[in-house]
Amino acid sequence: MDLEYEKRGHIAVFTLNRPEVMNAQSLEMLRRMRETMEDFRDDPDLWVGIITGAGDKAFSAGLDIKETLPYAREHKNDEYLERTIIRGLEIWKPFIAAVNGLAYGGGCELALACDLRIASENARFAQAEVRVGAMAGGGATQRLVRLIPRCKAAEILLMGKIIDAEEAYRIGLINEVVPQDDLMSKAMEYAETICQWSPLAVSATKEAMTRGADMNLNDGLRLERLLFCQISGTEDFEEGTAAFREKRKPQFKGR
Repeated sequence: MDLEYEKRGHIAVFTLNRPEVMNAQSLEMLRRMRETMEDFRDDPDLWVGIITGAGDKAFSAGLDIKETLPYAREHKNDEYLERTIIRGLEIWKPFIAAVNGLAYGGGCELALACDLRIASENARFAQAEVRVGAMAGGGATQRLVRLIPRCKAAEILLMGKIIDAEEAYRIGLINEVVPQDDLMSKAMEYAETICQWSPLAVSATKEAMTRGADMNLNDGLRLERLLFCQISGTEDFEEGTAAFREKRKPQFKGR
């Protein structure tokens, strides 16, 4: 199967599984990604998603242009290639990218669409579409300039520069660099940390961060207040405040 989807308690693991072609994203993989991400979004028992690639060489080399380019040219208005977290699918549950090797083009853009990014020591990041007369089309021109300094984004986008994991960490593109063998355990550690907290509070926080980034400060503060009021009426809020008073670990249920 082009994309494996595994549920481990409250954590969903998405594995791009075409290691023979550096986990290039085929039409079937994109279809499967859309379906599984929708399932993740709608399953109240799943709280955090991890995305990684099969093997130890690549997270994803991007779109499989042999398949996707002809399709995109023929179906210019089709959302088939878009309804994932890259574009077209809003999911307020957090995603962690476990980047296990090269992340080029659409692979890099998939990582950029995640909330947290951990990379193995052999990871490489690139948006080198200009080298072949194209441009990034999966969000890199918008997300990179929001995540890192504009001049560094320009090096990656305009110069087609490839950066390694240490440089990605230095400029704030990723959260951490770890040895290849420790990558998934570290990603699970991140996910398990998030799963200690109320999934409702986590989702509302991500929504406030994401939507607020496109607002002026006053509108963002109003959005935050609205979401805060919603969360303060939940069972999880009552449990969290009670646990704090009683000096015990809270037992959140997502209600």
